Amino acid sequence: MALPPDAIVRLHLGHIWLSEMAMEIPVHGFLIKHPEGAGLVDTGYGTPLELIKDYRPVNASVAEALRKHDVAPADIRWVINSHLHFDHCGQNAVFPQAPFYIQRAEYERRHRYETPAAWLEFAGARFELLDGETEVVAGVRVLATPGHTAGHQAIQIDTAAGPALITGDACWTVEMFDGQPPRDEMMEDLPTAQRSLETLRELRPAAVHFCHDSRTWVAR
Repeated sequence: MALPPDAIVRLHLGHIWLSEMAMEIPVHGFLIKHPEGAGLVDTGYGTPLELIKDYRPVNASVAEALRKHDVAPADIRWVINSHLHFDHCGQNAVFPQAPFYIQRAEYERRHRYETPAAWLEFAGARFELLDGETEVVAGVRVLATPGHTAGHQAIQIDTAAGPALITGDACWTVEMFDGQPPRDEMMEDLPTAQRSLETLRELRPAAVHFCHDSRTWVAR
């Protein structure tokens, strides 16, 4: 199944400050307008913001971001978390009706992260644990891309223009996808991350969407 390219909608979910890299970065999730029901990739960070105050977060509601596109939280049928760092899964609890797709290797390491347990272990939370590449719904599949974390996954979406990627933190920026090497602080395992990024480039995508860059890479 090939979706129209505009079926992938960037949601602006605030921004945070990374003191170790002296960087302020935007935080994005992605609404997927799928004919079998709307889905979501990553949910941003949650509240109370006091829990992550060192990151200087600016409040942003994923529910409000969805409503700007005439989608209610209850309309979301499935959620994919690229990984379980707090800025990618912090508002999962807004979607208690939806299953959350995550790599098993990532879920088993969840307690090693700064992510507040309440943002993951809310009443009714239902994680579907995956082992490698898996089609979640027709035309939407996850790809194991370890390196940023051991269980990181990117998302490939079949579109009429060709494959589109949502990279999570496997790739942070347009420049990085074009060949700029990631900084050491961006990855738990830099050599593995570089191999994962090369695998994504070899897919020759038509478009690449980033969780921490407000631009879209487009094939030239």
